[in-house]
Amino acid sequence: MTHLTSSTADDRRPVPQPDEITRFYWDGAAAGRLLMQKCLSCGKLQFPPDVCCLSCQSEHFGHAEVSGRGSIYSYAVVERPLHAGFVDALPYVIALVELDEQSGLRLVANLLDATPGTRLSCGQPVEVVYEKREGITLPQFRLVEVSR
Repeated sequence: MTHLTSSTADDRRPVPQPDEITRFYWDGAAAGRLLMQKCLSCGKLQFPPDVCCLSCQSEHFGHAEVSGRGSIYSYAVVERPLHAGFVDALPYVIALVELDEQSGLRLVANLLDATPGTRLSCGQPVEVVYEKREGITLPQFRLVEVSR
């Protein structure tokens, strides 16, 4: 499930600056789609987008939409601001998410709705959500409730 959230006008956190290599990723996010770079030679997905395939060094790419589902590979709770724009966001959780589509396909994002005291562990399932901030849409993640 995809949710779009918006930050407030006084949000001072920095935002990425798309370039010719990453623009497809940010345009996809704005449309609620999580797109990965896909090597047309070996078929591997990769993130972050780059000028050549990390597996076979090919320079021929397409794009593939992924489900946005994955699991926490690692995480950190940030309690000290490393940038003045994050002072009001403390504490927050940064997660290294491994996507379901391919072993080793990982991206770093905020884990939203992980309030202080939330039990976190590697392997917990997550899903993508989107946050609009200063004219750009950021793929973020949230925990998925697992029914037993």
